Amino acid sequence: MISQTKIFRIAWIFLWVFMLVIFHFQGFSQEMPPRPVAVSFSQYLSFGAFSPGQSGGTVTVTSNGTRFSTGSVILVGMGYLYFPAVFLLEGNPGTIVHLLNGPDATLLGSNGGSMTLHLGEATPGDPIIINVAPPGTMQIRIGGTLEVDNQGMNPAGYYTGEFSLMFIQE
Repeated sequence: MISQTKIFRIAWIFLWVFMLVIFHFQGFSQEMPPRPVAVSFSQYLSFGAFSPGQSGGTVTVTSNGTRFSTGSVILVGMGYLYFPAVFLLEGNPGTIVHLLNGPDATLLGSNGGSMTLHLGEATPGDPIIINVAPPGTMQIRIGGTLEVDNQGMNPAGYYTGEFSLMFIQE
């Protein structure tokens, strides 16, 4: 027959083994709670200097910074830089974000005239998966295309306007 002391020792050993097993393994919790994505503006969209020519056409700046024209539009340097718009996203790594371009925008000239801006594709493309842990930010570049009329409709000057984007977090 097993004595009460032996049962107590066996129970005590079992309890110690059980405690060692429990405390040996790390506990896992659920993933980090969703964190709202923070969007900040870094650089505006610029088409540089160009001349509309006789009949106009388009000027495009891609999200990777390439510029080209169609129609009679002549691209000129003159020290005016061209570059895509840049936005910075901050959020938990793995967060999925979709980018929705707003409607076409109208740019008004400092000496009269107007041009229509069509927003282009973003880099990286849709969907955007945040791959940098906070406080780091992920860069989103967006290009666009300007519809340019002839010289009479689009006199020389600065053309400015605003466009809208919507960043949608899943």
